[in-house]
Amino acid sequence: MQPDLDTVFAALADPTRRAILQMLLEDDMAVTDVAEPFDMSLAAISKHLAILTRAGLISQEKRGRLKWCKLEPDALKDASVWMQSFGQFDAINLDAFERFLEQELRPADP
Repeated sequence: MQPDLDTVFAALADPTRRAILQMLLEDDMAVTDVAEPFDMSLAAISKHLAILTRAGLISQEKRGRLKWCKLEPDALKDASVWMQSFGQFDAINLDAFERFLEQELRPADP
């Protein structure tokens, strides 16, 4: 079952979750590695990961004693199709999404 658009957009609404998605564009990561750059507890990161998983944006699997996270590249397809219906947005591809995330996460100039 595909998550509904509300779930996907709610997951994307948080800057921490967008940063996590950007990190996962590079490669699969262990949960502990995902948590490392953030100034929050592992439990808080786990909650963010659960939201991204429920939205279908990532998947998680146990490998040995570690839980790994993987970006699900087709997860934004329905959101992209929905945005295209307005005629003013191009299809979202992962390269464009990565550029968008980099721009969103860039510190504001003073």
